[in-house]
Amino acid sequence: MKQVVQNYKSGELALLDVPVPGCKPDGVLVRTAYSLISTGTELMKVSEAGMSMVGKARSRPDQVAKVMQSVATNGVPATYRKVMGKLDSYTPLGYSLCGVVEQVGTGIDDVAVGDLVACAGNEHALHAELNWVPKNLYARLPDGLAPRHAAFGTVGSIAMQGVRQGEPQLGEVALVIGLGLIGQLVVQLLAASGVRVVGVDPDPVRCELAERLGAAACGDPASAAVEAAVAELTGGHGVDQVYLAAGGSSNQPVELAARLCRDRGRVIDIGKCRLDLPWNAYYEKELEVRFSRSYGPGRYDPEYELEGRDYPIGYVRWTERRNLACFLDLLARGRIDVEPLVSHIADFDDAVETYQRLKDGDLKAVAVLFRYPGPVANTAEAEAPAMAVPAVRRSGHVPTPARSAKASVRLAFAGAGNYATSMLLPHLAQRDGVELSTVVTTTALSAANAKRKFGFAEATTDLDAVLGDKSIDAVFVVTRHSSHAELTRRALLAGKAVFVEKPLALTEDELAGVLAAVEESGNDRLQVGFNRRFAPLLQEARKRFGVRTGPASLRYLVNAGRLQHGSWYLQQGTEGSRFAGEGGHFVDTASWLLEADPVSVYAVATSGNEDLQVVLRYPDGSTATISYVTTGSPGFPKETLDLVAAGKVLRLDDFVRAAVYDGRRKRWVSSRLPKARDKGQSAELAAFIKAVRTGGPMPVPLESLVATTAATLAVQTGLVSGAPVTLARTR
Repeated sequence: MKQVVQNYKSGELALLDVPVPGCKPDGVLVRTAYSLISTGTELMKVSEAGMSMVGKARSRPDQVAKVMQSVATNGVPATYRKVMGKLDSYTPLGYSLCGVVEQVGTGIDDVAVGDLVACAGNEHALHAELNWVPKNLYARLPDGLAPRHAAFGTVGSIAMQGVRQGEPQLGEVALVIGLGLIGQLVVQLLAASGVRVVGVDPDPVRCELAERLGAAACGDPASAAVEAAVAELTGGHGVDQVYLAAGGSSNQPVELAARLCRDRGRVIDIGKCRLDLPWNAYYEKELEVRFSRSYGPGRYDPEYELEGRDYPIGYVRWTERRNLACFLDLLARGRIDVEPLVSHIADFDDAVETYQRLKDGDLKAVAVLFRYPGPVANTAEAEAPAMAVPAVRRSGHVPTPARSAKASVRLAFAGAGNYATSMLLPHLAQRDGVELSTVVTTTALSAANAKRKFGFAEATTDLDAVLGDKSIDAVFVVTRHSSHAELTRRALLAGKAVFVEKPLALTEDELAGVLAAVEESGNDRLQVGFNRRFAPLLQEARKRFGVRTGPASLRYLVNAGRLQHGSWYLQQGTEGSRFAGEGGHFVDTASWLLEADPVSVYAVATSGNEDLQVVLRYPDGSTATISYVTTGSPGFPKETLDLVAAGKVLRLDDFVRAAVYDGRRKRWVSSRLPKARDKGQSAELAAFIKAVRTGGPMPVPLESLVATTAATLAVQTGLVSGAPVTLARTR
């Protein structure tokens, strides 16, 4: 299928051939009929992409701050690879469309194949021929509504949420500053609510359009006509609400809002404009400033948007989805008219040219639609094209991994997210004797990006085809945590060597399923991405520490820090706790240093489970305490470790410095620049590739992988019970 993409580093726009997205549960696969270009938001992104690196940095100071923090935590090379990887990637455009449901995922019963739906979301309603859309980001079209009008659903919801934030009442007067696409819709919504509207925009054409669509008067912000209209409509008191629907760097909108708003009026920010509030003006009138968050309640909440968890209507009357459905209803009943806003309709094949014309100013438009090939009528009885449904391969095949020394190891990747593209694939792409065969994702564009950047031979959304390809030697599972165990199980049953990024499993049942696959297939060629034991600095420190006698005490402080709002790591209902996801790293490192597997786990947490203390006990009496904290200073190193035994101490500071103390002296010390921080990914991958090529043992014994996973899972059990958890020995 085709999709509009942009390279944020070079500014290149392209209509790219990408794999068809998979139809996941709790969502629908939609074939696009019309998609809307937001001439404000999208053109801003297009313009930013054409800036120099300095210009990009100036336009996004928030991202610069994140980069500087990443440098402090991960070093310059890792941060550079991560940033360049993100910049030099194709990113999607679009967030508002209408289309026909082509496939229905499990858990969906409110629409059927052939239904017309309006879709929202900058990750799900893209300018692409097919999109997978989760339940709370689509709404079925009312009968008789034209699909091209329904394509305005997302921007209509944005305007509607802004109006709701203003709480207009019958007979009030409102000022709308900025009469672009959102401003024009705000004008109509206010007029439909019984509010008289004055519009402000320097473009006389847009002013005239707004007056035709219901505004009482419109004019240039510098003209006396606007102030005169406000004075006449309000008896000189000023407007009740001001809606900021303008963009740009000028502070004029907020200054004009203060001048024309009545005492104790409301100012609602919908667009992205400068907000240097003149203190005296806002203080003297005691003006209330409100912000409108996109489409409405639910926006940026992954449990709502991705997992389909609705908010009770008694507590949240108007959510994203309910706003979308309400706007479609207003369109269908003729209370809102978007047809006059349509400046241009372009065929989807001409998408790149259309963007360029908009950017260059050759095409002046309020709203532009892309028209896609294919029927757009509501044909509920139409037969949906058949799509492959992934099925588990059950085979008794036992792999014979020994290979010719000259043969390349052919790899497939299931998943191509940030970790895979910044920490794994850069090490594999240039490695001799490695062939990147196929990348599999459910999101088509990420597969296309990985194929382009790292040289994969194929990109697909069909995992079955990869598992059935006998020429592929190993599969990397680098998807979200909730899918690791199942994908690993299927790959083992297909006879593949498997590298799965941590965690191996999120539940005991998932772990049992992986082991059942090993038993059924005879295939134990499995490695979990516990990379820290392969870190060169830690390897050298352990060697210098030497053989220990007697029990040891190990302290591991993990200054994990807080996650950003919206991170999928916070989706504990589906992705497990944060410690379940990454705690295996630290358990594995401790067990490797202590040369044994833990026999018991005791875990306690602070109020709210923000910080964890995990105590592991080992067969020889050794203990390891893992302090996993999120409330520490971001300026402190992320990982510090001390191993104490028999008069010796091994000290590791965030994979930058290490030392071994023996008696009264420091026997060995090594220090690296932060930019040289190496947590072992390259060495781990080299060991895995060697094992696959030669047929030798996997880098970490299966028994150790299972013991580490069981100990990590036992942390949650211990938190619930409040007592130590004894671990049964793995045989």
